[in-house]
Amino acid sequence: MSQKYNLICIGDVVMDAFIQLHEASVHCNLKSEHCQLCMSFADKIPYESLFIAPAVGNASNVAVGASRLGLTTAILTAVGKDRYGEEILDVYKKEKVGTEFVRVNAGKPTNYHFVLTFQAERTILVKHEKFVYADPALLDKKTDWIYFSSIAEHTLPFHRKVVAYLEKHPNVRMGFNPGTFQLRFGVKNLKGIYRHTYVLFVNREEAEYMIGAKEGVDIKNLFDALHNMGPKVVVITDGPKGAYASDGACHYFMPMYPDPRPPVSRTGAGDAFSTGFMSALIYGLPVYDALRWAPIESMHVVQSYGAQTGLLSKRALLKFLEKAPKSYKPKVLK
Repeated sequence: MSQKYNLICIGDVVMDAFIQLHEASVHCNLKSEHCQLCMSFADKIPYESLFIAPAVGNASNVAVGASRLGLTTAILTAVGKDRYGEEILDVYKKEKVGTEFVRVNAGKPTNYHFVLTFQAERTILVKHEKFVYADPALLDKKTDWIYFSSIAEHTLPFHRKVVAYLEKHPNVRMGFNPGTFQLRFGVKNLKGIYRHTYVLFVNREEAEYMIGAKEGVDIKNLFDALHNMGPKVVVITDGPKGAYASDGACHYFMPMYPDPRPPVSRTGAGDAFSTGFMSALIYGLPVYDALRWAPIESMHVVQSYGAQTGLLSKRALLKFLEKAPKSYKPKVLK
């Protein structure tokens, strides 16, 4: 009989190739939004470096990060029957992430993405294969917490299976961070997912998109609209500006943890935030303290290439927390 896990993460896993660009330019509108990364067309373009990060992806990053923080974790995902799939399984073994729910798909290549990095930001070329995944019903009595995030565009029926699992196990708490395709599905198609979500993680732009609001809507209005979909806790990140969280009773603003150096790459910062926040809740801490854990993980991850390189141990995270400035604490929004 397999063990029971503190957290099981669900979502696609990929290989990431980080390509640090040397010659490129960024063009934005007057508000510095809707920017485009530009390079010479039909030309040979030199790059500075190449870094390969195996076993990454939203759910995978959280599974690895929570394991490093001392929790027992597993992942429900799929890989191809190739050397990249084997490499991913080797990473999970090293990081102590359970693989009993990983489905190996013969005749399919493992997901491989290309991350173009320039000036600490990234543009990602993505492709998700049409994999067959393990049935979420297999998670029966295996965990009290799950984390669900980015998965391929053909998976709407799979989402219904996740809903069925959650309906059968009402005491299981789910963190949900909708990926690109999940946002495109729309709230109506995923209303069962949102109804059974305990913690929702979105950035401010995603929150506005989900409720069909105009840019710059008041944060409290965003909280109210998102809570009405079902989530008990709503977390809204706002990049370098900080983050917000609501448990329905209190609304908080949380500043960033001070960067010791300029960020190298912001890839994985959001997943790191989810890692810290989810892990704190699983350890029994309130939202207030989860907000203090989360930015520390993000701060450390952006100091390196790769979404998992900078993920911390619990001991290291608590040391950063001890050294935090007095201003590093959630502010209650009136």
